[in-house]
Amino acid sequence: MPHDGLAVVSQPDGFGLHFFLETDTDDPAECSPRWFPDAARLFNGNGTAPFSAGLVPREEFFAAVRRSDVRRALQTQLKALCQQRAPEARWRWTPPPTDASELRPVELPAYERRDLLRDPAEEKRLEKELLGDAQKPSQTTGSASRQ
Repeated sequence: MPHDGLAVVSQPDGFGLHFFLETDTDDPAECSPRWFPDAARLFNGNGTAPFSAGLVPREEFFAAVRRSDVRRALQTQLKALCQQRAPEARWRWTPPPTDASELRPVELPAYERRDLLRDPAEEKRLEKELLGDAQKPSQTTGSASRQ
């Protein structure tokens, strides 16, 4: 089962970084990595309960993706993600940026009207309509309601 994250221990004490893995399927015929150089800080990476929080400096991201073992792991995970998300698409590996000068802003697809939230007042009205009687307080009081 492919994962959308990859933890890499980069320091002897179990600290490291947690890559967020994303695929680019804008072209239905092709699937490739979409690089986000803002990785999370990995804690307790050598322990039984690793977790991540905060961000690592980008230079640490660049140093990690320069490692051949990390690149192989990234390629394996991203290829598996592409096969899961776009099984008919051709896989195309694009290497991660290894320097700030190689960064390009990620152009995410534009929001469509169906992606946008409704007016909050309309949302509240629909919520009340949906819940109906479930929102009215119970008329049962006293010991009969406690059993």
